[in-house]
Amino acid sequence: MNPIPLGAVYAGGVQIGAHALERMAAADREELLRDCSTNVDNLAAGRWGTLLSSAFVVEEPMPLPYALLLVAVLGYAEYAYGAWWTAAVFLFGHATATLLVYGALRRTTDARVRRALDVGTSYGFNAVLGALTSALPRGTARTAARAVLLTLAAAPVVKRGRTFTDAGHLAALAIGVGVALAADCLSGANRRKIGSNA
Repeated sequence: MNPIPLGAVYAGGVQIGAHALERMAAADREELLRDCSTNVDNLAAGRWGTLLSSAFVVEEPMPLPYALLLVAVLGYAEYAYGAWWTAAVFLFGHATATLLVYGALRRTTDARVRRALDVGTSYGFNAVLGALTSALPRGTARTAARAVLLTLAAAPVVKRGRTFTDAGHLAALAIGVGVALAADCLSGANRRKIGSNA
């Protein structure tokens, strides 16, 4: 195992980048964020590189509680399943949830939505969080955790003031739970379960 979890390196890099962005001229900062964003206009123009770049920038520094939670979730996933698994689930969840949101919005004529800033770590975080439910002991705890997480993620989607980001969070979490269900079906998986010494 790496002496410094890669999740901590990732979160730290994103946070440092956010502080650097704050020191840029407003116009340059806006241009960089729009270039990295997975908004409808960028994806419709074939700027598929934003599926990766958008996961490495945030509009403003992450609040400390969220940054610590991000490090904790990614760190435990790396401990339980390895760095490559964690990175793969993070990027798969981030990109797939983004494409699902794009598919739902691609015909919109609302210029504000088409050009919205859509960057950040939250889709990947939700995917890894959902996938980590497979590290819980089998049975009621695992099922209940999935139900609670999906319910919490669905709550903003059904509210009047919902945004496409709310739908993206739910999609990413559902993708992660789907990964967890697939992991449940694998026999002999070498994982360190939460609450277990195994």
